[in-house]
Amino acid sequence: MSVRRGVSIKSTLFGLAATMPSLAPPTLTMRFYLSAVSHLFLATQARACLASTASKVYTQSFHSNATINMPALDVLIIGGGPGGLAVATGLARQLYTAVVFDSGVYRNARTKHMHNVPTWDHRDPADFRAKARADILARYDTIQFEETKVESVRRTDNGRFEATDAKGTTWTGKKIVLASGVRDIYPDIPGYDDVWGRGVYHCLFCDGFEDRDSASAGVLAIGDIAKLPPALHLARMAKRLAKKVIIYTDGSKELSSQLVTALGNDTIISIDERRVTKLQKVNDDSSETIVHLDDGTSISHGFVVHKPKGQVSGPFVEQLGLEINEMGVIKTNQPFYETTVPGVFAVGDCAAPMPAVVNALAMGAFAAGGLVAQLGAE
Repeated sequence: MSVRRGVSIKSTLFGLAATMPSLAPPTLTMRFYLSAVSHLFLATQARACLASTASKVYTQSFHSNATINMPALDVLIIGGGPGGLAVATGLARQLYTAVVFDSGVYRNARTKHMHNVPTWDHRDPADFRAKARADILARYDTIQFEETKVESVRRTDNGRFEATDAKGTTWTGKKIVLASGVRDIYPDIPGYDDVWGRGVYHCLFCDGFEDRDSASAGVLAIGDIAKLPPALHLARMAKRLAKKVIIYTDGSKELSSQLVTALGNDTIISIDERRVTKLQKVNDDSSETIVHLDDGTSISHGFVVHKPKGQVSGPFVEQLGLEINEMGVIKTNQPFYETTVPGVFAVGDCAAPMPAVVNALAMGAFAAGGLVAQLGAE
């Protein structure tokens, strides 16, 4: 069945799951993949026996404000980033219907370049999303996009899912995929928001190479980084890109002592125990960032490294009763990334302990495989 393609959109992402074999389920050995699908099939059949018969028709209000009857969609996908786009691509290849809700909020919105993605290195992530979406709309008829935020979701008595968007429209689907990402929680340091993503980097695979040979770099051992392993790891990565690295332990004598012992005779990485009172961007044309300390001293760095705490975006964890794992992201079962609630899948940063674009793509492709197996068995 064909559904309308929705509004024309600049943003899009991707037949990439289809064109990059390394991201799709066939990369598993056939034995492993079929075994995984077999387990999923048995679980789906058991659920189907317990579920009541679902109504196939619901009333949907579209942008034209005309109310029409149409079948429930197969899948509701919340999130228009790489993970959600990969799911949509996989579903389209098997003619399943889905809507992708894109709120227009992206974690990497501040950067104009993405890296570590084959065929898209040092290119704009907005163009990546746009190209992927354009490819989907040009080739497939079962996927539609809605540029709106989903406000609430719920599981209905018949085992299906309803999502209500910011326009007041309620959508129904047999399955639901959360690809809504995470929200960064900044530390209580004045100026942090101004430099985040511009001079303060959380990932030195994503950023940093362009600032190589900097005279110095800083590492903020604050929050989740105020532990020996992550502070040491980030400092050693920064050391590859700068001639000198300072780890700021923000008043923690214990961490400073641990780092001194671990570093031994390292002459490039040093420790500064003083508290960080402010961060300041030097200018808009460079990543140079000034670290202000509690004694009035200020030190300029080519770039600063810090990973803030993250929180799964949206109210969906609570609304659907999902579990969060020890890493603070949605708990899923591999290889298909179904959550602890049957019929609910999660991909991308909201379910990835190691967030990255390529990881989101792979998760989305595998989730599509799981969805296809479940939908086909019902």
